[in-house]
Amino acid sequence: MIQQLTPGILLGVISVYFIALFIISYFTGKDSSNQNFFLAGKRTPWPLVAYAMIGTSISGVTFISIPGVVGGNGLNQDFSYMQVVLGYLVGYAVIALVLMPIYYKLNLTSIYGYLEQRFGYNAYKTGAAYFLLSRSIGSAFRLYLAIIVLQQFVMNYFGVPFWLTAFVALALIWLYTFRGGIHTVIWTDTFQTTCFLVALVITIVAIGQTLGMNFGELIGMVARSEYSQLFFFEGGWSDPNNFFKQFISGALITIVMTGLDQDMMQKNLSCKSIGDAQKNMFTFSVTLLVVNILFLTLGALLYIYAAQIGLEIPAKTDYLYPTIAFNHLPPLMGIVFVLGLIAATYASSDSALTALTTSFCVDFLNFEKNERPEEVQQRQRFYVHIGMTLLLFVMIIIFNIINDETVINGLFKAAGYTYGPLLGLFAFGIFTKRFINNQFVIAVCVAAPILSFLLDYYSKDLLAGFQFGFLILAVNGLLTFLGLWAISSRTRTEPINDSPYLDQ
Repeated sequence: MIQQLTPGILLGVISVYFIALFIISYFTGKDSSNQNFFLAGKRTPWPLVAYAMIGTSISGVTFISIPGVVGGNGLNQDFSYMQVVLGYLVGYAVIALVLMPIYYKLNLTSIYGYLEQRFGYNAYKTGAAYFLLSRSIGSAFRLYLAIIVLQQFVMNYFGVPFWLTAFVALALIWLYTFRGGIHTVIWTDTFQTTCFLVALVITIVAIGQTLGMNFGELIGMVARSEYSQLFFFEGGWSDPNNFFKQFISGALITIVMTGLDQDMMQKNLSCKSIGDAQKNMFTFSVTLLVVNILFLTLGALLYIYAAQIGLEIPAKTDYLYPTIAFNHLPPLMGIVFVLGLIAATYASSDSALTALTTSFCVDFLNFEKNERPEEVQQRQRFYVHIGMTLLLFVMIIIFNIINDETVINGLFKAAGYTYGPLLGLFAFGIFTKRFINNQFVIAVCVAAPILSFLLDYYSKDLLAGFQFGFLILAVNGLLTFLGLWAISSRTRTEPINDSPYLDQ
């Protein structure tokens, strides 16, 4: 047993962890073709994808934030977050039964290719651009929060500056993904999913041992605790935890941030067939339900344990889990926490970097439309992969310079508004047979998020205290849908295939 957990020990453990990732990368990255990088040759077994997607869905932010909010009095208090997760199940069903059949029928590499085939060039580029914007900001934000923890508990001890920690963190992702792409990511995410799930279970068991309880007794204690309330109906629509707001929001968030997100769908598109992809999605959704129950159980236990030892809850509840892991449990738990945090962060970040590279290559460099030799395209992909890595690095440095939690959270929330136009575009394409005037589509997709932001900002005054919360996503999508209707007609007024690249 380690008697004292030092930064040197943590750094050594982290080094071993990345050596494991590089070993996986070595065996999975031997085929560096574009087909393997983008879609893993469409030969990935669906159970592997279902398991790896858990890691993509659970970021480092979720790893420390969801347990922390359980004992708060605001959004997602107690087990109310499960209302959102139940909504996820509806969203995943829509993805499996509505969206994925479209993607497979059109044989897409980038899901935004649907927008070009349905509407034309401007709609296609607008959708892809919104993905690049939102995913790059979101991924940089999540990495930034994890790097702060690593900097505070490890790198400051060695005098390493923040910028170098951030650079090395991103360079490591680039190194183990630049050859195999999504094929490597699926296998590394399988390993990383296992790591953070093991960390989650071990932490629960460690708290139980400290309290002198077995797993069953811990579950019973949580069920009887003040944190066990699951459904919230009494507070009405003004309550941020209202069941209907949370459930509907969960369904919409899943449809948009999974089904309309290249990062989340790229693994699904690597399956052999639509049947395998659907089995993957349904299996994944049930597994994610169980994983979130474990996270919330851990959150309740952290608060119960803190009360028993007289620990003052940190003002920022995100720090509760690391505070207990590092300072109030056996030293080994600090290692477990760091590995879990890194695994959760990197499982979502490596996938995002690969998806950003794929989208830029396919949607903006038109890899599937030009006849450049494979060797030329691979060289271009190599440079794009570097470019996306540097983009995330610059964003992380900017976040650190800002060093204002309110501003950074505002930027992260603003990135979420970009999913509204994607929801509106896909919904309009799927549920109507109308054709849009492409020259106005960008204006509609820019106006909708701005109007949604203003409506959300002033809703408390305009709507007698009502706040949209995550439901603003539905409003954003609806405004986009109505705007597209206004610029549409029953008959085609311009060629659908209006791309200047089609004749190359």
